[in-house]
Amino acid sequence: MRVFFGVMIPFIGTTAGAACVFFMMGQMRQNVQKSLLGFASGVMMAASVWSLLIPAINMAEGLETLAFIPAAVGFSVGIGAMLLLDRVVPEIYLKEEGKGDGERDGIGQAISKTAMLILAVTIHNIPEGMAVGVIFAGMLSGTAGITMADAFALAVGIAIQNFPEGAIISLPLRGEGMGRRKSFLYGAASGVVEPIGAFLTILLSAYITPVLPYLLAFAAGAMVYVVVEELIPEASRDPHSHIGTAGFAMGFLIMMVLDVALG
Repeated sequence: MRVFFGVMIPFIGTTAGAACVFFMMGQMRQNVQKSLLGFASGVMMAASVWSLLIPAINMAEGLETLAFIPAAVGFSVGIGAMLLLDRVVPEIYLKEEGKGDGERDGIGQAISKTAMLILAVTIHNIPEGMAVGVIFAGMLSGTAGITMADAFALAVGIAIQNFPEGAIISLPLRGEGMGRRKSFLYGAASGVVEPIGAFLTILLSAYITPVLPYLLAFAAGAMVYVVVEELIPEASRDPHSHIGTAGFAMGFLIMMVLDVALG
């Protein structure tokens, strides 16, 4: 049950963010969003190092001086996969925007743009769900030196990041005239792929154990890419960029202390 709850934490974060549509009239305050994104960035960056990369290297100790190879390969593939996603999603968006010019305007065009935002968020949630599944699989295997606290900390970090993602989907839909309940469901639905990906990864853990160091590093690469490419720039935008920086430092420090103290 603890594993089940841990896997569901990121989806709970998305759902909670989407629920903002029931009690917020406008967009989430910028300072709040910056602090959340900064904190999540710090947690995810620290987790990528202590909970994913270091265990991947430790599992490959049999390679002696070449123990870094699985971590380096997996990390590079994770970065490359996210780069590919970031190239594909804008292509889909541009193709969609080029269709039916003159046939959609006003609310129709706005909903179309939000639909593409939902698609982009959903696609980016897939590797995050896999990352949660991989770290719980590593914890269950007992060979990676990953604790339950490590797995839960990473899941909470992703959930914090998912909170504003759920809100930036549901709130614009509500602003364009869609009902609160339907706007909430669309926002929450974008996070469904995360527990699905995590559970599938855990179910296949018996088959992925031999390549677990590569998968841990792959998850780390995907997480670092999301942090560097999306979260940090968003949290550091003017004005008041120091709020995101302070959030990052706090998140990184808390994750580091938890990992060392409880690991």
